[in-house]
This record gives sequence, structure tokens and C-alpha cells, in this order.
Amino acid sequence: MLTTYWGLKLIISRWEKSGLNIRIYGELKNMDDVLRKLDEVIRSREGGDPKASYVASLLHSGGDLILKKIGEEAAETIIAGKNENTEELVKEIADLWFHSLLLLRYRGVGPEDVLKELTSRFDRSGIEEKKQRKK
Repeated sequence: MLTTYWGLKLIISRWEKSGLNIRIYGELKNMDDVLRKLDEVIRSREGGDPKASYVASLLHSGGDLILKKIGEEAAETIIAGKNENTEELVKEIADLWFHSLLLLRYRGVGPEDVLKELTSRFDRSGIEEKKQRKK
């Protein structure tokens, strides 16, 4: 099935027991590329007409609306996970990630900041990392 999300052309096909296989047309080869491309799309629409662009409308409306959308997408992700529907789960997580990227852009940071934080955690135990967090 060929589909388009936020201007990216994707081929989505079902794998047996493995969830979904997503191949992206064009220059996007890995997760970093996808996150950067989504961030570019968001940046390009940042100052656009809120009546013509979903991204511009959310960024123009402010953080509370973006947070509301993240809450909605998180709830839908939970429901999809509970229903054990892999295809729906992937779609809901894509929406959650997208709206999270919008929040990052609204706050003046990008996906590279999140990737840097995740990378810094590779050499630490999750249990130890949680103990070291400020309370």
C-alpha cells in the first residue's frame, strides 16, 4: 500500500508476526533521516498560514493545544496497544511522534536534542539512570 504522511511517500506492507515494514521513497534511509525530514517539514510550515497548514495552525495556537493533541494521541496509542492491533499501533505512534516533534519545535528544540539524550543513555543501566534523576 502506498500512502503519504506529512509529504513523505511511504510503502507500508504487512509482515507475518513482525508488524509492519515501512520503506520510504527518496533519500531517507534511517530513523535519523526521517526525524530530520519531519523537522524540516515542520520548520517550513512554521510561519505559514494557519488556515492553510495544520502545522502552522497548531504552532500558532500555542503549547496548550499541542499538549492536548499529544494527550489525545497518547490515549489512542494506549488503546491501540491494548487492542493488539499492530497496524493501528504504528499509526498512532506515528501521530504521537509527529505531535511531539511539533512541541519540540514550539519550544525551540529539535529531534537532535532528543536523539542526543537517548544516545547518552546507552552506557547506563535504566535502573541506575532513574535513580540519578532529580526528584
